[in-house]
Amino acid sequence: MKRTVSLGLLVVAACTARSRENSASCGFASIAAASMIINSLENMNMVVADMPADVPGVLPARVVGHGTARVVVAPGPEGLVMGYEGEGFPTMPGFGLLLVDDSSEAVRGVMIYEPEGPGGYPKLGTVSGAAGTIPLYGLRVHWPSLNAPKCPLFAAPPTDSAAA
Repeated sequence: MKRTVSLGLLVVAACTARSRENSASCGFASIAAASMIINSLENMNMVVADMPADVPGVLPARVVGHGTARVVVAPGPEGLVMGYEGEGFPTMPGFGLLLVDDSSEAVRGVMIYEPEGPGGYPKLGTVSGAAGTIPLYGLRVHWPSLNAPKCPLFAAPPTDSAAA
């Protein structure tokens, strides 16, 4: 009987485990980070005009207000072509921002916004999702101010237990 109760509690705990990304405090942190990023667009010195040299083939991505997903990246004739694999992709208008760490020039991920994108900014490519295709711009960001260890802007991708 004790073994059954212990096993039952373990199953309940496993089924109700929440990622940090879904906690209230991390939700507030992600919205604050998304707002800070948008405000940074006002500083033209932070805009990425040329495609970064080392863009990985897969990057974390996030539609504001949704959890972390990913984009698959490929070069295209007019810049980067990204395929978004997740929920909440906006219909037009919308835009993506390739986030580049201002101190290391490392590409950190892609934030996707629902409002119309900034006019007159250099386009680095496109992001496509279930609802259509939106332009991709680039922005240098102060990564430590956006990404807290307890509430990372992009959560680690879920492990695929079926593949193990």
